[in-house]
Amino acid sequence: MATRATWLARRTATHPDSHTLSVEDGALELVPIPLALVVVVPGESRIEMHNRAFARARLTDEPQIMPLVEAFLASGSMTEERDWQTGATVERRHYRVNLSRLLHRGRPSCIVSFVDQTAEVRTEETLRREMATDSLTGLPNRSGFTDALEASIAAATPCWAVLMIDLERFSRFNACLGSLVGDELLITVARRIKGALRHSDTLARTGGDEFGVLLSIDADREEVDQVARRIRDALATPFRLGDYELRVSCAIGIAFGDAEVADPEDVIRHAQVAMKKSKATKNAESYQTRALDSARAEFAMETALRRAIEGERLNLVYQPICDLATGRVNGFEALARWTDEYGVRHEPSRFIPVAEESGLIVPLGRWALDRAVRTLAEWDERAGGFCGVTVAVNLSPIQLQRDSIPGIVQRALHDSGVAGERLKLEITESALIADPDRIARVLTGLKKLGVTIAMDDFGTGFSNLASLQKLPIDVLKIDRSFVTGLLTDRDKVAIVRAILGLSQALGMATVAEGIEANEVGQTLAALGCTFGQGYAYARPLDPEDAYAFLRERNA
Repeated sequence: MATRATWLARRTATHPDSHTLSVEDGALELVPIPLALVVVVPGESRIEMHNRAFARARLTDEPQIMPLVEAFLASGSMTEERDWQTGATVERRHYRVNLSRLLHRGRPSCIVSFVDQTAEVRTEETLRREMATDSLTGLPNRSGFTDALEASIAAATPCWAVLMIDLERFSRFNACLGSLVGDELLITVARRIKGALRHSDTLARTGGDEFGVLLSIDADREEVDQVARRIRDALATPFRLGDYELRVSCAIGIAFGDAEVADPEDVIRHAQVAMKKSKATKNAESYQTRALDSARAEFAMETALRRAIEGERLNLVYQPICDLATGRVNGFEALARWTDEYGVRHEPSRFIPVAEESGLIVPLGRWALDRAVRTLAEWDERAGGFCGVTVAVNLSPIQLQRDSIPGIVQRALHDSGVAGERLKLEITESALIADPDRIARVLTGLKKLGVTIAMDDFGTGFSNLASLQKLPIDVLKIDRSFVTGLLTDRDKVAIVRAILGLSQALGMATVAEGIEANEVGQTLAALGCTFGQGYAYARPLDPEDAYAFLRERNA
């Protein structure tokens, strides 16, 4: 329609009969969209004529038209198109306006056409609003939250903060109780958090069980801490959903922003880094620059570790486990070590947590198990058939949850030709707490293969005696924290004595870790401990040195 209106203007402007051109009465009715002829006379501009569509659109008294036309005529352009709107927010109409210059009876004039785009604009706004809104809670989603942050940055708000809130155990609720209960929980959580906020604050659902809050700070940063406390208090009351009563805790990360911030995603990322720390400390945490540096270092380590695992560039060392009574080597504990391609040695205390968090512990654990039993098979071959020791491999709680451990162990034993009785698998007490029923099934499956099960770092966790009695555990490993300083600390002696009494009552062997002096080993043997490991006997050794140590000690 705009093209037809432009053609009409050009047709009248190039009329061959006279320099003074005119638009004939009734010609504007040929165009069904709003159309008007505006002429400029000394001192004013006025609408000379218009069609009925112009009147029906109630544009006859629209005061913004004349300034629009005058600005166009002053520009010297022959034609121009622009978006234009009129009316209040609720009744606002959106038009695509086409202006074309001509002479009407010798006077500067302009044909103005209006293409109503209100429906298209409102549809676009609705779609944009829906794309920025979480369909479950009705809150802004991640995109909408970012838009709110961008608006705050554009307004040069002097001081504001972002809170990222992560609901703990939500995935377990969702899996056990069903998605409908999970959805109802999210809706109720959103209402409670909303009730803890001020009217000026913005709440959004930024992920499955993650919420974001944009706070404007009026006085000082203490306001943010107060809001975080109110959120925690709001979620502390149990949620009643049908027949269930659920307690929901949350981790809260805080990042502050000001007029200097340029990218909203940076602030969200900083708050998420602080939220990760909050999961560990169980308190609301504010972002610190060094926390992001640490997170980036962990990501870099994850990338390098993945490459090292794929390229099998890690190695195992073996620490002897000795009989405290005779000094003979009973077995070895296999321990992972990693020196990267640049020659940098990474401590297990650094790269093992990264592997667990990233899921790399699964391929790392498989590699360690396979390498350990193959090394044992090689020692057997060098010894003429049987070298006389076992090998112990640590299993991560994450690996126990995610991997099919019995199948992996069976395959490793089969491929190496090592009997199950020669393999000892060490688990921690935390693994039992995570999912005791599943872990019990896994351990039962392992026992069918003849594997020995050892509980590592015993005494540092929270396992109860009932589970200890029911599970097929063969060995208790006394944590080094009870062994260090044993000769000068009566309390430690009492704890070790109690652990040894418990193991004896349950028919379990014991291994003491961290023995750094022969006197400590002799004391543990006198108390009834069976085996021990530590620097008093040997540091972790590479496979060749470990085999040499074995041949020397057990000669």
